[in-house]
Amino acid sequence: MDQILLTRISKKSAVVLAVIAAAAALVDWRTLPAGIIIGGALGLANIKGLAWGVRGLLGTGHASGKMLFFSQFRLLMLFLILAALFYLRIVTVFGVLIGFTVVFIFTLIEGLLLSKNPPGDDA
Repeated sequence: MDQILLTRISKKSAVVLAVIAAAAALVDWRTLPAGIIIGGALGLANIKGLAWGVRGLLGTGHASGKMLFFSQFRLLMLFLILAALFYLRIVTVFGVLIGFTVVFIFTLIEGLLLSKNPPGDDA
């Protein structure tokens, strides 16, 4: 079920991110569209990492050291990637925030739709 949810979030987010980045290319041809695409990609990678961690946590019944390490490592890598991109002026803060926000909105929408109509619920 979580793979279906991640696929739906990824597909819908990719389409919207491409449209927003194309529109942003008309405003700022270099850093804003790149920030939107990179922010969306990092948001999707983060959601997939969170899903992997939750799946591992629910499967074992307790938090393992490997999952805790991966969770902290994922956050550290996200911070380092963003810090490097900002330092090198490849992306803008607003572009990355737009990309993250698009993924976050689709995560909320798809989660809400899934909670209203869970799989196997024929009622």
